[in-house]
Amino acid sequence: MLSKKTQYAFKALTYLAEQQKDVPVLIAEISKKKKIPLKFLENILLELRKSGMLESKKGKGGGYFLKTDPDKIPLSKVMRLIEGPIALLPCVSLNFYKKCKDCDEKKCGLNHVMIEVRDNMLQILENKTVADLV
Repeated sequence: MLSKKTQYAFKALTYLAEQQKDVPVLIAEISKKKKIPLKFLENILLELRKSGMLESKKGKGGGYFLKTDPDKIPLSKVMRLIEGPIALLPCVSLNFYKKCKDCDEKKCGLNHVMIEVRDNMLQILENKTVADLV
């Protein structure tokens, strides 16, 4: 299940994608329009900026705007940034792999099914972008 934080990140990115390119949008505007708690949104936007998806401008006329075209931001990138692993089990994660203590992966039916789930989910999330959410 997606966390509220990830849902809010997608809402904020979608809102910014709908705005005029390279024109900063105030955090308060995004918060109000997308009904995202302001303090929570500040942290999310900071993470997105640090990852290179957003740019910010300080001072009068300042705010946040997309640094990258929305069709160049895969949903998988946002999810990994905010959520961490996309896989449902650590033993099938591509970027956050961790062996399960009580399992033989070669014989584990759950492992094999979750690999299939991961691959299908990644197929969608890597090929859908923020632009697809607009």
